[in-house]
Amino acid sequence: MLLAHLLRHLVREGTLRVYDADGNLEVFSGAPGRTITMRLHDKAVAPQLFFNGKLKLGETFMDGRMTVEDGSIYDLLDFFAYNLNLAPLHPVMKVTEEVSRWLRVFQQYNPMATARKNVAHHYDLSGTLYDLFLDNDRQYSCAYFTSPDETLEEAQADKKRHLAAKLLLKPGQRVLDIGSGWGGLALYLAQECNVQVTGITLSIEQHREATKRAAAAGLSDRVKFELADYRQLTGQYDRIVSVGMFEHVGVVHYAAFFDKLKDLLTDDGVALLHSIGRADGPGATAAWIRKYIFPGGYSPAISEVVPVVERKGLWITDIEILRLHYAETLRNWRQRFLANRERVRAIYDERFCRMWEYYLAGSEVAFRHQGHMNFQMQITKRIDTVPLTRDYMFDWERSRRAHAADRAA
Repeated sequence: MLLAHLLRHLVREGTLRVYDADGNLEVFSGAPGRTITMRLHDKAVAPQLFFNGKLKLGETFMDGRMTVEDGSIYDLLDFFAYNLNLAPLHPVMKVTEEVSRWLRVFQQYNPMATARKNVAHHYDLSGTLYDLFLDNDRQYSCAYFTSPDETLEEAQADKKRHLAAKLLLKPGQRVLDIGSGWGGLALYLAQECNVQVTGITLSIEQHREATKRAAAAGLSDRVKFELADYRQLTGQYDRIVSVGMFEHVGVVHYAAFFDKLKDLLTDDGVALLHSIGRADGPGATAAWIRKYIFPGGYSPAISEVVPVVERKGLWITDIEILRLHYAETLRNWRQRFLANRERVRAIYDERFCRMWEYYLAGSEVAFRHQGHMNFQMQITKRIDTVPLTRDYMFDWERSRRAHAADRAA
């Protein structure tokens, strides 16, 4: 069968056992390694996986038409991703990759109405769902692990501290948080740095929860949240931060994004962009992720971002690459999700559970084996806005971390 031809090409290390819909077993082996088993439950699965594996592998798992034995869906995706790094792209995969690249301009076209719809698709799900796998501050972006034994809560607190250190904040400054989520970062900046923060989101649920949290913390006078698109904003801010939102902008809108950032930033202002990126150059969002999880989303290569920043006359004053931090974050999320799987199933259904298990597993694998990472890009209008060395970041971060440890003790 066609699928067998593809798998013989792909499997370079380990053993993949595949049972077809009639119960027949075929074994594909490379160099010595782990063994994992797939079972196909109807005859349509094999050709679907051959012609459009990046979409159909997830769909058939969601539908229960493909199941995994001798392991989990994470193990299967990890097996495939590892072997993809050993094998040259099969011709059929080259064709689908090329088609995706040609179509990505249309897939990432996100005018305001579409952007609102795309955000609602993912972020307006049950708040209880997010409580079941995120940390207690609902930080839904890459944590910052300063040691291997850190908890998710500690790593997310370190992430907020790391971001604040790069913003070079002074009391009373006006800060804009583009894509403010459930408000955790905005509240942290207001409390720790005594600044005025405006957070914007397109998610109704996030806006409601963030506003409630600001009131409960007694910070409504210093933190406000708005249901707004970045393109609607006016005024100026001393600092602008955006964490995990740039992935929803789309390549075709990068010029508009940085035009707006430049307009909103004061002449001596500092902006900080935290985004998922890809280390292997421009690409396209995987079909399954685009259809079921993040419609309109795309994680850029830095080579797609830097030229736009340059053309807008902005200074990139610092870039940091966070490599395996998101893989560890996703590992924590996946473990927590699986521990609470029955509670998620009670909110939604079994198919939803499979969909999210596949999403969390596939995302972790992407950061371990498929060139995904995070970057933090500090941007200014002027060459002399920030100090000549990065010592100010380390000094502030370490002092606040020590202060936090003293308070905890």
